[in-house]
Amino acid sequence: MTLDPESLPYRPCVGVVLINRVGQIWTGQRIDSPSPAWQMPQGGIDEGEAPRDAAFRELWEETGVTRDLVEVIDKTKGWVTYDLPADLLGKVWKGKFRGQKQKWFLFRYLGHDDQITIDRDHPEFAAWKWIGARDMCESIVPFKRAVYEQVVQTFRSHLAD
Repeated sequence: MTLDPESLPYRPCVGVVLINRVGQIWTGQRIDSPSPAWQMPQGGIDEGEAPRDAAFRELWEETGVTRDLVEVIDKTKGWVTYDLPADLLGKVWKGKFRGQKQKWFLFRYLGHDDQITIDRDHPEFAAWKWIGARDMCESIVPFKRAVYEQVVQTFRSHLAD
């Protein structure tokens, strides 16, 4: 039986564009990818959780960065969506979702690099670095690239190339 993606909902999710004082974007290299895959902090919204609270939680869970170390600058106006590629459909998120609908937040990092800790209880990243917007879009897995390009365009005036 073939799974019809149109019959599945999108998973509610948040993403964080964390920038440093010069507008470079924080990116982490995924620990679970066979090839180098870099992405910004993101994850699901828990039941009853406000998207902004989910963004702060995901940022803390993945980087150790707390609310007091960031300034909220902006957010996307609506949801940004992407569909999973056919080879992942039915395999991730217990097969319940066709992809994600995401709200993205732009945060400026006010701390120091040594306050970022990716060695977490459930680490998602093997390494991290600050990069320009163009490199961020080129570093993401192809099926998420359109989302990253849209998000970067939305926040463009705050980002370094």
